[in-house]
Formats: sequence, structure tokens, C-alpha cells
Amino acid sequence: MAEAVAEAEEAGKKLFMKKIFIIIVILVIAIGLYLYLANAYTYYCFNQVGLTAPNNQGNYEFNSQSMSQNLIYVALGDSLTSGMGLAKYEESFPYLLAKDYGGDKVKITLKNFSYPGYRTDDLIKDLLTPAIESKPQIITLLIGVNDIHGFYGQEKFNKNYQVILERLTKETKAKIYLISIPDIGASVFMLPFNYYFSQQTAEFNNIIKQLAEIYGVKYIDISGPTEILEKTAGFYAADKFHPSALGQASWEKIIFSEIKSEF
Repeated sequence: MAEAVAEAEEAGKKLFMKKIFIIIVILVIAIGLYLYLANAYTYYCFNQVGLTAPNNQGNYEFNSQSMSQNLIYVALGDSLTSGMGLAKYEESFPYLLAKDYGGDKVKITLKNFSYPGYRTDDLIKDLLTPAIESKPQIITLLIGVNDIHGFYGQEKFNKNYQVILERLTKETKAKIYLISIPDIGASVFMLPFNYYFSQQTAEFNNIIKQLAEIYGVKYIDISGPTEILEKTAGFYAADKFHPSALGQASWEKIIFSEIKSEF
């Protein structure tokens, strides 16, 4: 009798553990499915908006009659530099920065080396060499948001960013400005991605800041100063991810205020 009771208890325990295992498997599958769908749905919504980058090919010249100084400004980056979501490239922060940098006396030529969706390895492969060959005196570098959203590891990003800085500092004599990765689209992403991407943005920016010190170039934070502005109407374009003309102008004001004392 005692053996029968013990066997029944053992069978009951096994059945209970089996049920627990099934429940755990179902939860894991459900969580995995939620994470996949939540992330996929966000990017589906981005694509449905159908934002495009304005025509930003060619050079933009300011004060072409001035002969006192002739500067070449190279803007390196991804969609945030290429003006994705803007009606015209003249609303982008590189264009506004070139205009302010040149003032009304200095001839300055803006050369755009950016492409939507690019990550650090894309920039290294496609844009870095032609950017260097343009012999710039001024460089802004804003890259990394697609590394974060593409789930690149911090180690890979650090390595790629070092490759970029190694070449820019050794193969040019330009003043180099490293722009922080903005914490954009936090209100669009669903849990837990909004917190994850924000945390990763902070970590990636720490890497950029440390590398700026190592390579002796200037780091400019556009994330902190625009945190409040990002919550205001009109800061973002229709996809609620890329900055509007207002957002780009806000970034440019911060960047220019950081560099105007250097010339």
C-alpha cells in the first residue's frame, strides 16, 4: 500500500513538473513572438510612412566670391545627416551648419557623404575613402543609430569607430566633430525596446566620448540638450523617428554653439 501511494505521489510530481515545463515553454514562445512582432510592427509603421531623403548629391557652396579662406566641410553619417524626412536638404543640420560656419565672409563648400540606413561598417566600406580624398578642413561624424537598432554589439561598434577615427585623424588635417547618437523614437518603440534602445544609446555615446578623448577630437552632445524639445510637437517627421526641419535646426544650434568659439 505504501509503495502504491509513493508511486502515485511520484507520478503526480512528474505530471506537475511536466505541466510547469509546458507553461514555461508557452511563455517563452509567447514572449519571443511578442518581441519579434513588436519590433517588426514598429519598422513596418516606419516603412508605411514612406519617408525619403531629399536630393543631397553634389556640393553646396557658400560665399563663392570670397577668396580670404576656402574651407571644405564633409558631413559623414546616415539618414540623420542625409536629411531623411525633410522637404529639402537646405533644412538639414549640415547645410545650416555650413551656412553659419561660413558667415558672410568665408567661402565654404559642403560635401555630403551620408546614406540612409548606413552603419559604421557601411560607412567604412563606401564613404570613408571618398570623404578623405575630398581633403576636408572640417568634418562632422554622426553614425551609430543603425548599429544600435541593428543589434550590433558595443565591441564591434567600438572597433569600427576606431577604424574611422584612425583614418580621419591620420589622413586629414581637418577639425573633427563627433556628434552624439540621439535617443530618437523612444515614444514609438514598444516595451522593452524603448528602454533597451535608450540604454544602448547611452552606452554607445560613452564609447564615442572616450574615443574623442583618445584621438583628441571634439565630442558634441546633442541628446541631452534636446531631450525636452523632442517631446514637443513638430520635432519629428511623420514617422516619429527622424527629426523634422525643427529638429534638425535644434541640433544645428547646439553643434554651432559648441564650435563657433574655435574660429
